[in-house]
Amino acid sequence: MPEQLITVKEVFLNNNCPECFSKESLQLTFKQKFIDTRFYKSITKDVFTEMHCNICDTPIYPQRWTEDIERVYDYQYKAFAPKKPSTKLKQLSWVLTGFITALIITATVLTVAYTV
Repeated sequence: MPEQLITVKEVFLNNNCPECFSKESLQLTFKQKFIDTRFYKSITKDVFTEMHCNICDTPIYPQRWTEDIERVYDYQYKAFAPKKPSTKLKQLSWVLTGFITALIITATVLTVAYTV
């Protein structure tokens, strides 16, 4: 499971659903891509949004949005503060980096010792 989306913010909108016309049932979710490998964890700058209705349980795609929904979406997107992109090395990465560094230092010392 190297890539996944983590939910950063969920907002309930006070607009009518374009499918079932219920009010206060739309949920807008902001997600950010999170990468988790054996060597590092990383939060990327990629942000994805989803909108769905909790009453009729259908996803609401941008083609079905009304002007009101677009205005509220634009406002919420501007107010949204994503997590800062970052990368954290895991213990295996640090061990490998130390091992490779020690190997390079040893090779350099042995090369200098044999040339003198």
